[in-house]
Amino acid sequence: MPPPTPPTKRRFRGFEPASSLLRDRIRSAGESRGFAVTRLLTGWAEIVGDDLARMTRPVKMSYPRDGFGATLTLLVRSAHAPMVEMHKPRLIEKVNACYGYAAISRVHLTQTAPTGFAGGEADFMTPPKAPAPPDPVIEAEARQRTTGVADDGLRAALENLTRNYLTRSASTKKGR
Repeated sequence: MPPPTPPTKRRFRGFEPASSLLRDRIRSAGESRGFAVTRLLTGWAEIVGDDLARMTRPVKMSYPRDGFGATLTLLVRSAHAPMVEMHKPRLIEKVNACYGYAAISRVHLTQTAPTGFAGGEADFMTPPKAPAPPDPVIEAEARQRTTGVADDGLRAALENLTRNYLTRSASTKKGR
């Protein structure tokens, strides 16, 4: 006779955000590398800023025996290492602000190639692609539909709204 299956939790709220379904797995993966606050991993760009997030990635936190003054290990491209070295005090300040106390006292930089570290896991964020040029027909129609508006700010906002609506409706028609 097979062993009884453990009872499953019933969900009463309908749909759940994906973050709540993955929270335990993210926490266990982060804790295995010393990250007590997973926000440091998931919100790295928000914490240190986009400029430093493009150049770095948090890898590990190692705590000394006394419990304070941890060392944060970051992956960084070798070309960006001198720049990140200059920003170490800023990094320490921002990470400690995330934790709410002086959690780290040192930052250790590990230089690596842009790709190839454990099968491409070290591929840092790349800048977003430039948006495609607007369709001239849609631009002309958006301008034509807002010609009677006297306020420049309102007209620009309505043109932008019209442009987005026409672009979206044109893309859904193409997809069908």
